[in-house]
Amino acid sequence: MGITIEPLTPAIGALVSGVDLSQPMASETREAIEAALLDRQVVFLRDQSITEQQQRDFAAGFGPLHIHPIYPRSDSVPEIMLLDTALNDLRDNALWHSDVSFSATPSLGAVLLARKVPPLGGDTLWASATAAYDALPDTLKAYLGTLSATHDLAKSFPADRFEAEQLAEAKRKNPPMVHPVVRTHPVTGKKAIFVSEGFTTGIVGMDATMAEPLLNMLYTHIARPEFTVRWKWRVGDVAIWDNRVTQHYATYDYGDAHRVMNRATIVGDRPF
Repeated sequence: MGITIEPLTPAIGALVSGVDLSQPMASETREAIEAALLDRQVVFLRDQSITEQQQRDFAAGFGPLHIHPIYPRSDSVPEIMLLDTALNDLRDNALWHSDVSFSATPSLGAVLLARKVPPLGGDTLWASATAAYDALPDTLKAYLGTLSATHDLAKSFPADRFEAEQLAEAKRKNPPMVHPVVRTHPVTGKKAIFVSEGFTTGIVGMDATMAEPLLNMLYTHIARPEFTVRWKWRVGDVAIWDNRVTQHYATYDYGDAHRVMNRATIVGDRPF
């Protein structure tokens, strides 16, 4: 079967069919996936049966892999982060965010595999931060292009829900980081809004009373339905996204149901 790519919404998302990630991949197939990722920003593959090692190796084809400072990881494959409701409080993912933007080199992207899903709920939404940027007035685009914002790990990992010593060490190794409010994709050249309610704590040089309304407006704008795609998970689904120009929101609406996702996160570059 040849690879097929089906767009899911006008702004973002595609379903990729005809690919088995457990098998050796032809260079043409990988190039087609990478091109679809640049174009559609998040792509989905159904019915994948892959090991942790295969997931790691596929993700490593995009670049070096990141090991999260707080979330648990696989004992045998430390590059695989375990998003497991038996191990984590996953409410921290139930807000719009761009992964590890608290780092000097935020994530390029990620490969996420559904291992166990609740019978209802647990959908994940992605938003195109380029579509959101393109919809802004030109005067606001110009103003935002002059601003930088602070991103802080502590905002999404509160002390009352994480082990104190581990959290203190993570904060020590990951101090607040400053990035441009509008970043440029290093490959496509597209501009994207790069602030999120998950990690952004303020705008450099701006009083909080002025910065907070501006940031809240941008958070609300990015999450407008016309910029988003919503994915209903099945076991074996894989999502691959470009974290540089998207944000995502993992819906926490499934109560005590058990949900297990494995994530391989790809190290990115410094935003500009």
